[in-house]
Amino acid sequence: MTAPTPPPTPPKTPTPPKSPAPPTAPGVEDLLRGLTPQVLGTLVRKYGRFEGCEDAVQEAGLAAAVQWPSEGVPGNPRGWLVTVASRRLVDQVRSDRARRERESATAAAEVVPEEVPDTDDTLLLLFLCCHPALTAASQTALTLRAVGGLTTAEIARAFLVPEATMAARISRAKQRIRAAGSSFALPGGAGREDRLRVVLHVLYLIFNEGYTASSGGELDRPDLAREAIRLTRSVYAQLPGDGEVAGLLALMLLTHARRPARTTAAGDLVPLGEQDRTAWDRALIDEGTALVKAALAGPSLGPYRLQAAIAATHADAATAGDTDWRQVHGLYLILERIAPNPVVTLNRAIALAEVEGPQAGLALLAPLDGDARMAGHHRLLSVRAHLLEKGGDRAGAYEHYRRAARATPSLAEQRYLEGRAGRVRPA
Repeated sequence: MTAPTPPPTPPKTPTPPKSPAPPTAPGVEDLLRGLTPQVLGTLVRKYGRFEGCEDAVQEAGLAAAVQWPSEGVPGNPRGWLVTVASRRLVDQVRSDRARRERESATAAAEVVPEEVPDTDDTLLLLFLCCHPALTAASQTALTLRAVGGLTTAEIARAFLVPEATMAARISRAKQRIRAAGSSFALPGGAGREDRLRVVLHVLYLIFNEGYTASSGGELDRPDLAREAIRLTRSVYAQLPGDGEVAGLLALMLLTHARRPARTTAAGDLVPLGEQDRTAWDRALIDEGTALVKAALAGPSLGPYRLQAAIAATHADAATAGDTDWRQVHGLYLILERIAPNPVVTLNRAIALAEVEGPQAGLALLAPLDGDARMAGHHRLLSVRAHLLEKGGDRAGAYEHYRRAARATPSLAEQRYLEGRAGRVRPA
């Protein structure tokens, strides 16, 4: 689901990129990443200045990254961060840049941690970052920055854009939220459900980019995939009874469990049917399967629950030949009815080919050539090549593998598809 784009607002000149943060000890880095949304939520609830609060929390996190590894983590790290960030925010309001820089070292060194409410505002922050006034790209970037704690440079690298471009995108997103007058509170009624769907979609997009990078030399971005899982866990912790939240978390866990078997030692892609399933992460599979069973017991079915059920069906099969393709196809049929999407049809064609033969799958693919979203897309071309290969049409498969390789911006996928083409190339 993509949020509507409002009329454009004049962009503010982006702030020059800050110097990169110093290396942080892994334990401190993980602690800061988990505390960042909680501290930001506390400040936004108290002061109501999202843009200023977000900057202050980033500065407090930088101070902690410098001090904690050498001086030790304080007894109340969350309170420490709230205190330092609050002082930074007050400095921003009352003082000029020079005064803030003079006082920052003293402010960080003489911290008496505040007593802060024992509440986690991560969900509220996600709702704010996924405000309908923002485009999907801005929602994703702002979520990773404000809730995920990633730096602008890290987000820019993940999406292969210049840091200045990403900084401007995040700055405009903050301006639009401010112009929209959004309050730091959960919307009520249908508005809450609509916003939650956007939140889940943004987390889904982050995970997908992490699981299969849209471009570049590497097949995946495991840091993004892990961040999406972490954020989805935080939503599930606050909404454990929501079947779609549970379904999305299960889908991520079951899919991420395959990562150790998805590539060769050289980094080349290994398709699902050829993966060494003993290398799959069994702990993630067990957790994901338990979530699926609980989610499917609910009164209705949603797209994330159904996708998770499909992933669980693959996880249940000890070998590719043991896959219950009839069940997979049936689940895709239901998914296609409740959430029509050409990618769902594409995947159903693969399952149908396993049940009724490659010609049935190819027939299902034919209408997608007229869909502007899929015509010429490398995934449609590669699936058609796969089914042509299964049907014995080596020349057709070779042509479509080559076309798919030319259509994808991912170097890892290009190598894989060129390799498949070489395997079926007619003599």
